[in-house]
Amino acid sequence: MAKNLFSLDGKIALVTGGSRGIGKTIAKGFLDADCRKVYISGRNIGFCDATAKELGPRCVALPQDISTVDGCRQLVAQYLDYEDRLDILVNNAGLVWEEEFEHFSEKGWDEVMDVNLKAPFFLTQALLETLAAAGTHERPSKVINIASIDAVRLSPWEIYSYYASKSALVFLTRHLAARLIAHKIVVSGIAPGSFATDMNTRARDSSSEVAARNPSRRIGSEEDMQGAAIYLASRAGDWVVGDTLVVDGGLSLACVAV
Repeated sequence: MAKNLFSLDGKIALVTGGSRGIGKTIAKGFLDADCRKVYISGRNIGFCDATAKELGPRCVALPQDISTVDGCRQLVAQYLDYEDRLDILVNNAGLVWEEEFEHFSEKGWDEVMDVNLKAPFFLTQALLETLAAAGTHERPSKVINIASIDAVRLSPWEIYSYYASKSALVFLTRHLAARLIAHKIVVSGIAPGSFATDMNTRARDSSSEVAARNPSRRIGSEEDMQGAAIYLASRAGDWVVGDTLVVDGGLSLACVAV
């Protein structure tokens, strides 16, 4: 029935970068949509533990740095101490580095690529059997990669490795979707626009100015992100395979200054 299309009742989710920002918003939305358990991961133990405590007993913190293959495998080992299957993986952990082109560093390139692009690939790889164990052809398990509108449109900010990593993640989402559908795993993505987070300090600290440049005349709300994530994670999104949903209020479509 239509009323059950967006329910996550009984599902188990893992959200990387889930202690703050968009990841925390998604984790909260999943819990509100009746996920049985939501596991959140992040590099900062204090943030992870505090968010899990705030979101309640169905949220469990698994602090871990996943910028290396070993870190991805360690996170999976932690998760398997609790569960033997996974319904929803959200690859949200992200990093941005802003520096003038003439001085942009190898460190700023490699660290961003490791978190934004390498981690989603190798964490999904390490969780393949665990995701496959939860999926059926009628109700596949889900992988949702969090990209950015900076993957689909130009902006003036000098965040070169961020653009490259998120653009690559959009195409990686398509390739993984084609490969993993045979394992009863649906891979899709979200490209968020301006949301007030510690990473998007412009939207956080200058929300009125950022909103004025958006055709919708506002920045994104928690509900905007939760709605998109719940849609893709639920029965409603089972046939959305390989696509990346742009959630930006129309900003990436604006062809003139507004």
